[in-house]
Amino acid sequence: MIKTYYDAEVSYLKENFAYVLVIGTTDVSLIPGITIAGATPELTHFTPAADAEYVILGKCKSINTIPVSPNGIPTPALLTRASLSFINPLKLVVNAGSRIIPKIPFIDLHGEPGKDIRRQALTIQKTNEILENGIRLGEELSNNFKLIVIGESIPAGTTTAMATLLALGYDAMGKVSSASPENPKELKRKVVEEALRNLPPDLIGKIAKVSDPVLLGVAGISLGFKGKILLAGGTQMIAASAIIKEFDKNKLQDITIGTTKWVVEDRSADMLGLSRQVNVKVLASMIDLTISAFDGIRAYEKGYVKEGVGAGGASIMAFMRGITNDMLVKRIDEYYSHLVSNLKGSNIS
Repeated sequence: MIKTYYDAEVSYLKENFAYVLVIGTTDVSLIPGITIAGATPELTHFTPAADAEYVILGKCKSINTIPVSPNGIPTPALLTRASLSFINPLKLVVNAGSRIIPKIPFIDLHGEPGKDIRRQALTIQKTNEILENGIRLGEELSNNFKLIVIGESIPAGTTTAMATLLALGYDAMGKVSSASPENPKELKRKVVEEALRNLPPDLIGKIAKVSDPVLLGVAGISLGFKGKILLAGGTQMIAASAIIKEFDKNKLQDITIGTTKWVVEDRSADMLGLSRQVNVKVLASMIDLTISAFDGIRAYEKGYVKEGVGAGGASIMAFMRGITNDMLVKRIDEYYSHLVSNLKGSNIS
């Protein structure tokens, strides 16, 4: 049910933990064709807030249904909520810089939405502020937890992740995953190449130019937290790990990435090769959705969506507590059946 890479350990994952969802937006998601994490490019800015609302409430307030792809495939928040329902951990939403503010309680890092990385993603001031406030939050979480699981929601985040990895000197071009079975690698390459022009020489300048608020929020929280961390996500979490490494190389000893088999097996990307470059351990949830009763859920097995909102890490935590694949998929189907009547249309309410 869980596959390990690079000597990743799993025993500590039985600890009591907090689930932290970091949300934000980037104007990169408005580029047509670069992401399917929303029914339209414009609706991608609603996806992080709606994901957070669904994880906490089981329904969305910012839109009138859960976020879906243009083909109606549901957000991975569905998988996350189902997985966490067996555990009921403390769940925190952290706003690193979302253009749409979720209509639920959340912790604010006082960041800003990311702009188009082809020009300038973030100001230096906000880059530092997100990191510093993230560190403070991580330190506070250390007072009550030895383990945290950090998920993310930011459409087009794999593009900003690729730009960030390249800016930090890694061989990452064309190696990040995609929510679509047809990874728009050429479009991503063009966007990233333009973003990397006139790159500042200093670390903060580089990440302010090409990163996004979620990567900075995840990095900051991780740098401040004193215990073990499961970064629940795909190739975006490798970029977050790379930022963490720039500030504290030793911190990677406490970090493992928990993702899904769909990201690890994605032939259009290189999850394991990138993680080897950064030197971060990886776990993969071997969840099998072929037994689902719904086409929208089984579509994950065909390369749609793959990961997000901590789905891989959350299912790993469920499996670690004895939840079987059959039990988890049954719960996912139960939750989906309550929503399926609303999946035809994602108009803003």
